[in-house]
Amino acid sequence: MSRSVWKPPFVDPSLLKKIEKLKSQANPAPIKTWSRKSTIIPDFIGISFLIYNGKKFIPIKISEEMVGHKLGEFSPTRQFHGHTPADKKAAQATASSSGNKPTTGAASGKK
Repeated sequence: MSRSVWKPPFVDPSLLKKIEKLKSQANPAPIKTWSRKSTIIPDFIGISFLIYNGKKFIPIKISEEMVGHKLGEFSPTRQFHGHTPADKKAAQATASSSGNKPTTGAASGKK
């Protein structure tokens, strides 16, 4: 369910303070944040963030296309490690057995 129309987008107040400080600096450092629920606003464009995903901080540079999304959308919390080797072996076995036609009679060595 989306946020009510009459409410403004949520942005953590501490992030807004940090943005104001960065505007006065010539070479700003990335902002470290745990606030994945904050909405990206146009003031964030061009600023680098380090967004926490539960294990480490993911570096993100904000662009125009990201405005309106949440910071957490660009910092995935789950990592796909692939399927188990048993599944891969089973897939290879079925592929190789379907390619070979079964032989019958004397050609198979049975009498």
